[in-house]
Amino acid sequence: MSSFTVTVDCDSGNEYDGRMGVRISSIFVIGFGSMLGALLPIAAARTRRMRVPPLAFFITKYFGSGVIVATAFIHLLSPANEALNSPCLTGSITDYDYAQGIALMSIFVMFFIELMAARFDIFGEQAHDLEASDPSRDLIRKAEKAHDQHSTDHSQGVLEAAADGSEGQKHSHDRSDNSASMDPHSQPMQTIPSRKSKSIPGREDDFTYPPGGQDHLGHQREHMVEDDHFVAQLTAIFILEFGVVFHSVFIGLTLAVAGDNFNVLYIVLAFHQTFEGLGLGSRLATANWPKKKAWMPWALGIIYGLTTPIAIAIGLGVRETFTPGSQRTLIVNGVFDSISAGILIYTGLVELMAHEFMFNTEMRKSSIKMMLFAFLCMCIGALLMSVLGKWA
Repeated sequence: MSSFTVTVDCDSGNEYDGRMGVRISSIFVIGFGSMLGALLPIAAARTRRMRVPPLAFFITKYFGSGVIVATAFIHLLSPANEALNSPCLTGSITDYDYAQGIALMSIFVMFFIELMAARFDIFGEQAHDLEASDPSRDLIRKAEKAHDQHSTDHSQGVLEAAADGSEGQKHSHDRSDNSASMDPHSQPMQTIPSRKSKSIPGREDDFTYPPGGQDHLGHQREHMVEDDHFVAQLTAIFILEFGVVFHSVFIGLTLAVAGDNFNVLYIVLAFHQTFEGLGLGSRLATANWPKKKAWMPWALGIIYGLTTPIAIAIGLGVRETFTPGSQRTLIVNGVFDSISAGILIYTGLVELMAHEFMFNTEMRKSSIKMMLFAFLCMCIGALLMSVLGKWA
């Protein structure tokens, strides 16, 4: 039985091999893609000069949701697990799967933060001057109105046909009614109380799943699309921003000192940051922002767009001393990737998937084709980001 030995080279600098001009170009190319992905949905939803079709925004919105979910599992949790289980690490940190543990802890912390923020209404009640714009929701409502109009026209046709047919039976019914009223032995007809059918089963105060009426697991009407508290929107957005920004920092540092795989990593990260920006930008664009804070989605989008270019520039500045394989770098990178993974898992599954498909009244009332199309867009976004995970 043959045996072999694997030598692990730890804390031996980085793979930087020159090509400074191409590396500097990555600052501007990736910066442009990040800025475009984050700001384009905001401009499309909040700028009247840009006449973007609602269908394009609809695809972008749900495509971005899939991107966020795939980023959490493929681009964050997997690298975090690899970093914290590296053979270069020694000590107690190797005794447990800390990547999954930290991500789980982050999920519970994020839920607790949102729970307490909503409980005590930290940011205040939703004001009357809230500004929200969601062309994708307008598309759903337009399709719903067209469906309702078609149903109304069909019902009117049926009623008219029934009315024409009932004219011929009117006299016979009158005669039978008169004869029945003259008969002393006839009994009055008992009316059967009609039951009002419900499209959603359950009581009005039922908190079980599926939703029984007005509430669902404590997410009452104010957590629905039209009556959201500003606090819930704001908390979720800042949580999402925090996760993608920290992820972008380490991406930029890694690209700055990459070696032979720099060209592939350069191309992949350009698409990666653009798609991730679309996911963040679509959330920023459709949130309920007070008019006094109309600048905030633009500011958060710009912060995301500048994060990776600044990180690349910093990485180039410290290229002589930055060591991605050192124990300190591996631990810091793994811990922050785990935290970001937990944040994006919570945001993607709760705020994006569940909120947009199950708690969204428009989506629940929409046609099955509309819902499946949104689900397909989300799956495509997750698929593309998962494929990019092969290289980055």
